Amino acid sequence: MTKNRMPTLLITGFGPFPGAPVNPTTALARHLARLHRPALADVRLVGHVFTTSYAAVDRDLPQLIARHCPDALLMFGVATRERRIRIETRARNALALLPDETRASLGRHVIQPGGPAAQRLPMPAAQLLAAARSARVPAYLSRDAGRYLCNYLCWHAAEAVARAEGPRLAAFVHVPPLPRTPGRLTAADLARAGEAILMAVAAAARR
Repeated sequence: MTKNRMPTLLITGFGPFPGAPVNPTTALARHLARLHRPALADVRLVGHVFTTSYAAVDRDLPQLIARHCPDALLMFGVATRERRIRIETRARNALALLPDETRASLGRHVIQPGGPAAQRLPMPAAQLLAAARSARVPAYLSRDAGRYLCNYLCWHAAEAVARAEGPRLAAFVHVPPLPRTPGRLTAADLARAGEAILMAVAAAARR
């Protein structure tokens, strides 16, 4: 971060996709980008919702970074079988052949042919985990972001951080789908955990 410049946080979610007609990260990312808290008064928040497609990630992520010069990325995605908050610590060089929202598939099993098996997501994961749990929401650290769009975004975010002009930090948080029955995490739970995680990311971006 340039001295005396207000740190910028880019907060992203995804839209719907096959199997998830309602993606809770759409509303979550928009809520967090509009958040007003004294602890965030010195932070610029930028929100974006990706269409759940490979082309959208390839197009939008570089444009957002070039336009806003974020110090940190805070990305959210839904894991349809999850029941807890899952904080990812790395991106895998792996792809499923599942089609995206536009019915497109990259037609290969790796993101970067010949590339490393995984890339670390540079973010103080332990602090993010503690933040989520402080919001009374069950959470854990994960080393497997899957093989779909969430992992694809993680991979390209990690690449962006590795560039000299890119952000310094990148975090990805998987959330469960909204419940159809009682006893699961609600939208209010996700908002509370998301706010706590955002505060932790902002603190890391200031350092």
